[in-house]
Amino acid sequence: MIRNDALDRLPVRHAVPELLAALDLRGTAVLSAPPGTGKTTLVPLALAGLIGEGPRRRVLVAEPRRMAARAAARRMAWLLGEEVGGTVGFSVRGERRSGSSTRVEVVTTGILLQRLQRDPELAEVDVVLLDECHERHLDADTAMAFLVDVRATLRPELKLIAASATSDAAAWADLLTALDGGGPAPVVWSRGEGHGSRVFFEAPPSGIRPAHGTWVDPALLRHVAATVRLALERHEGDVLCFLPGTGEIARTAGMLADVDAEVLQLHGRAPAAVQDAVLRGTEPGGRRRVVLATSVAESSLTVPGVRIVVDSGLAREPRMDHARGLGSLATVTVSEATATQRTGRAGREAFGFVYRCWAEASDGGRPRFPSPEIKVADLADFALRAACWGDPTAEGLALLDAPPAGAMTAARSVLGSIGAVDEAGRATDRGVRMSRLGLHPRLGRALLDGAPEVGVRRAAEVVALLSEEPPRDYGDDLAAAWRAARRGADGYGARWKAEARRLERSAAEAVGGGTSGASRDSGSSTPSGASGASRSPATSFASGTSRTPAGSGASGHLADAGTSAGPATGDDAVAGLVTALAFPERVARAREQGGYLMVSGSGARLGEGSGLRATPWLAVAVADRTARDATARVRLAAVVDEDMARRAAGHLRSTGEEVRWEDGDVVARSVDRLGAVELTVRPLGAKADPALVREALLDGLRREGPGLLRWSREAGELRARLAFLRREVGEPWPDVADEALVERAGEWLEPELSRAARRADLGRIDGGEALRRLLPWASGEAGRLGELAPERIEVPSGSRIRVEYGGERPVLAVKLQEMFGLAETPRVAGVPVLVHLLSPAGRPAAVTADLASFWRDGYRSVRAELRGRYPKHPWPEDPSVAEATRFTSARLRREG
Repeated sequence: MIRNDALDRLPVRHAVPELLAALDLRGTAVLSAPPGTGKTTLVPLALAGLIGEGPRRRVLVAEPRRMAARAAARRMAWLLGEEVGGTVGFSVRGERRSGSSTRVEVVTTGILLQRLQRDPELAEVDVVLLDECHERHLDADTAMAFLVDVRATLRPELKLIAASATSDAAAWADLLTALDGGGPAPVVWSRGEGHGSRVFFEAPPSGIRPAHGTWVDPALLRHVAATVRLALERHEGDVLCFLPGTGEIARTAGMLADVDAEVLQLHGRAPAAVQDAVLRGTEPGGRRRVVLATSVAESSLTVPGVRIVVDSGLAREPRMDHARGLGSLATVTVSEATATQRTGRAGREAFGFVYRCWAEASDGGRPRFPSPEIKVADLADFALRAACWGDPTAEGLALLDAPPAGAMTAARSVLGSIGAVDEAGRATDRGVRMSRLGLHPRLGRALLDGAPEVGVRRAAEVVALLSEEPPRDYGDDLAAAWRAARRGADGYGARWKAEARRLERSAAEAVGGGTSGASRDSGSSTPSGASGASRSPATSFASGTSRTPAGSGASGHLADAGTSAGPATGDDAVAGLVTALAFPERVARAREQGGYLMVSGSGARLGEGSGLRATPWLAVAVADRTARDATARVRLAAVVDEDMARRAAGHLRSTGEEVRWEDGDVVARSVDRLGAVELTVRPLGAKADPALVREALLDGLRREGPGLLRWSREAGELRARLAFLRREVGEPWPDVADEALVERAGEWLEPELSRAARRADLGRIDGGEALRRLLPWASGEAGRLGELAPERIEVPSGSRIRVEYGGERPVLAVKLQEMFGLAETPRVAGVPVLVHLLSPAGRPAAVTADLASFWRDGYRSVRAELRGRYPKHPWPEDPSVAEATRFTSARLRREG
């Protein structure tokens, strides 16, 4: 029997007529409803015609998380007075409870994408409601883009709703109609009539260090635990406390072990039974509860009995280092939208209280929305889905945020190396099969190529381990974790076994090429093999080609990567092979100085006490690297040997001459390498390719500059003169700055450069002689070098004095008496030289660029200072008419 009393209490009921009218008129709409108003539960029932008087429709509701999908389906079934699996059902990975009578089915966005891949028209569906769009998960964004395309090209009658509590409604309204040109979709607003809540700010003590990577200051967790205690003392009801991850949940649970309440841990890895128990609420007369939860409890869930929310203010977001192929999680400050969602959990059943564990003054500095996953995550899965959809670049997809170009390039490189796409980026037959496995493409490759080597079941079991990281207490040895999962009766073990069975069925179908018996959402059906890459989603999933990208030796089956050494048998060998197939660039060899070097070039280190420390080779399954770490931390790895590493990462193997500038000299070697890992090295010596040697020498010049050459005093002076002419005259005089000389090194250093083989040979090249090749000989201007920038200038005494060109202006350093009688300052290339007038002892007495002015105004004071010190030298009253001399007064009299 329908529970009308419960339905009548849901505020969103008032918006349903407007929503249905908008769908009838435009076929699409945005539903914006505050948390707790019933958009996830009442609206789908109304759309399906199960309540009210609307037409009967088949409704598909997409949720971002498995827990939310199960909970929403159970809640709707309860509202109808039924059990799940009848009129209302759900499908999540590894579990499906729906049938032919199901009118409303709740699925995860991942399941929705698989169905769109198999049947782009969604022929049996009338309405799709994408819930919690504001969370901006990549699967949800992708599903929305595909559905918008389907409505525009195949099924304009398919009705589509974007629903959220905190979304940017205008942006979604534009996106829903981006491909049909019909103007923004209608926005239907549901005003909340919830019970309300009061927000308190509990600022943490001073000195809390900011979170980085997955590290959170223990002092902040102590503050959160203290806030939970405070809330329990002040208010009635259960507490829902938001923390960023399972580690923080476990530590905070330890701090609350003595509270008079049942402390529960709610997260995506919690066993389904535990999740269900949390969502069922407290039994009458039972103890109060403190539910410590990750972001899984932010939306689409009502935790019965909760009257208090304690928000740590932190969340976890994925980050991807595309250059190293390493993913990680970052602890970030929650956005305004996320904080609002969390606040909404408190007032769903009665007036609630919210404790925010941050200062009120910092509240306004939060971002409006969480980071879109498409901006920060690994895009290999997205790129493969886009390629299968017929849009390899994703430029034609309706997305709120375009995928970053660098991330897409890295993703396509990965897909090409495993044979999922061809040279043009189009999905191959193999790529389509991978996309239907419901796995990341890397894991799809490991399953498809590992199954013939180790057996379908064992490959599926290892891939199931890789698809959901085992608990940390399983250790960092993947083979040992595999054995623990087989024995384990915990929640992880149960989920692992279910996923392994699903993958075994999918792999058997995919490897065998059959389609019978495939589970509905396992994605194991085989494509038809038709060629082409049409943009139409109706045909693109049946398209593809068996052609393998050039140069990607690992893109086919494992045998393509090298000569097989026979099947792997033991757990360690099987785990190592499958992991290496999934992450060939993470195959790592031990370094002499400790740690490991991955094929990708990243360093890696094992934890203290790891049983893998003595292993020469590893295949790293899970590793992360924070901005503060020079090397990656290995969380999970499997033992491999060198032969297995060569086979799995064969497409990254190369053999050839390597001649480069290293540690200040030319190093010439013949190297057999696996990516960054050198397998064998042999010195080349004189056998090195001269062209490679020449390029290495040029690289050395680029790094260390022309100072590698021999520069005599004359050579340095020539360079300074040319620099002066370039600055004052310009063309055709050459630029002789370091950067310019290095850029033209192949021009002015020949033929000496072609005869050089190492650093010492560069040191024997006369820089001055080589530099003369850059003089403007062709125009004849080279002959004017001595005229425009002379090495020496003859002064009135008859001496030829060297000009220094190294500063901003040419400098002529000459004894004062040798300049008597010269009224005009000497010039070079029209520029007055800076005259350094020296005492008879050669010490600076005055500096001037205007001799006439100096003789008139400055000479008198210099004469008064120096004539007593140097009485033997002439100090005439009027130097402008006196005779210049290099000698003393006595010698002048004798010679006179």
